[in-house]
Amino acid sequence: MPINKKITKLLEDNKIKYETLAHRKVYTAFDASQTLRVHPREIAKSLIMKIKKDFYMIILGADKNLDFSKIAKKFKVAQKDIKIPSEKILINKFKIKPGSAHVFASLYKIPVLIDKSFTTLKTGIFSSGSFRESFKIKLKDYLKIEKCEIFSFGKTKKLKIQKPKPKKKQKKSKGKKFAPKKKVIKKKKTKK
Repeated sequence: MPINKKITKLLEDNKIKYETLAHRKVYTAFDASQTLRVHPREIAKSLIMKIKKDFYMIILGADKNLDFSKIAKKFKVAQKDIKIPSEKILINKFKIKPGSAHVFASLYKIPVLIDKSFTTLKTGIFSSGSFRESFKIKLKDYLKIEKCEIFSFGKTKKLKIQKPKPKKKQKKSKGKKFAPKKKVIKKKKTKK
């Protein structure tokens, strides 16, 4: 599934340069970071949340977890009033499958909350609404399009980051070249 045409139109109408990043099929922002071999903090994790009766797009780095207590404090609600909508609501209200929400909340007609730590990056990699493509844009451009409320609500999570395995260097021998040792099998002498 390619990048949503509404997103490309929004970016082009606002004269924003973007880079499309194709990758294997992924369902989470963290998996996208591992596939694209970038640090998870560079990937935007996007969630649609319901706080009391209103929906919000939540954006934070893939290296963070959502701290519900900070959101509850900001909106002066109990943590039980903050919910992730059911699959049925996502399909009916937003016309999306779970995990396929793109980051342009203005297209969903909902406000955006973005974690302060994510806004310190120069560029970010965002979900395009596709499980196989993301896009990279400057954070200042994203903040220009989306009217975001910025505050700290992410908490660092322990990550198991795949590191590329270094290639083994072959040792160079000085002087003579040696053939690998052959195993010598000794035959047992049998008595006659």
